[in-house]
Amino acid sequence: MPLNRRAFLATSLTAGGALALAPSVFSATPPATAAPTAAPRKRTKLAIATYSYWHFKTAKVPVETVMDRAAELGVEGVDLLHRQMDLAERAPLDAAGRAYLHNLKRHAFRQGLSICCVSTHQSFVQPDPAKLAVEVEHTKKCIELAYELGCPSIRINTGRWGTTKSFDQLMANRGLEPVLPGHTEEEGFKWCIDGIERCLAKAEQCGVVLALENHWGLARTPEGLLRILNSIKSPWLGGLMDTGNFLEDPYPKLEAIAPKTVYVQAKTYHGGGEWYTLDLDYPRIAAMLAQAGYTGWVSLEMEGKEDPNTAVPKSIAMLRQAFA
Repeated sequence: MPLNRRAFLATSLTAGGALALAPSVFSATPPATAAPTAAPRKRTKLAIATYSYWHFKTAKVPVETVMDRAAELGVEGVDLLHRQMDLAERAPLDAAGRAYLHNLKRHAFRQGLSICCVSTHQSFVQPDPAKLAVEVEHTKKCIELAYELGCPSIRINTGRWGTTKSFDQLMANRGLEPVLPGHTEEEGFKWCIDGIERCLAKAEQCGVVLALENHWGLARTPEGLLRILNSIKSPWLGGLMDTGNFLEDPYPKLEAIAPKTVYVQAKTYHGGGEWYTLDLDYPRIAAMLAQAGYTGWVSLEMEGKEDPNTAVPKSIAMLRQAFA
């Protein structure tokens, strides 16, 4: 019985497809096999802190200018110092303030940058409940500020006793200061933990992580920082590793806080530091963070006296190599 046209075409196409897929019997070369693909590797992202261009001692450098520099250097993010913004630090966040933040957000977007952190200042070491409440409300406002910027984290501090009035003197004393007369360090930790806990509902509401820095005050040692972090069980709180804030024997201390770290600020000191100079081994620090499973942001804080227009590019090149 003769094949009709439709059956003939179906038979021909099936046979042709099979022949096309089959290896040629005349070929001396076996069919190639796909090379195994390596699993995607997580990587850190580099940012520049606006603090790298302004150390409180000169006229403010606009944060928009730092955004432009960061884009030129090809980093992926920018870390905004709250005090460097064109905002009154302790004023309420009004309509004009929100408009300013939205303009910053747009500027960063046009430059291809993420705003990855806002570095804020507060002190929860307050024996007066009314003053502690003021610091809590200020921190909540900072959380809202980050939310308006589309920023996922803010840097927070424990605060300190305030018995050393001059910051220059505090640095000369290697960050040590006496406890407030009539009080104890135990009380300081209680006030600090209470203050941070009162900010967590706002942090969760806005989707903003609180990154507690190993800064001067109760968190100047790894034990102090970890005591606070381990006392508060919340996914909206983690540690901020500032690589330059452990002045003696830093590596074991940095290693101790690495598992709790959610954000890194990496110090460099080109031209000598404003208050002190550390010679930090960044390949060692990068390996330490990798061992702890850290793959988040690394933000440059250039704290040297050299012109940032030359010191920041050198610092970024070094961090790129260390964290490659």
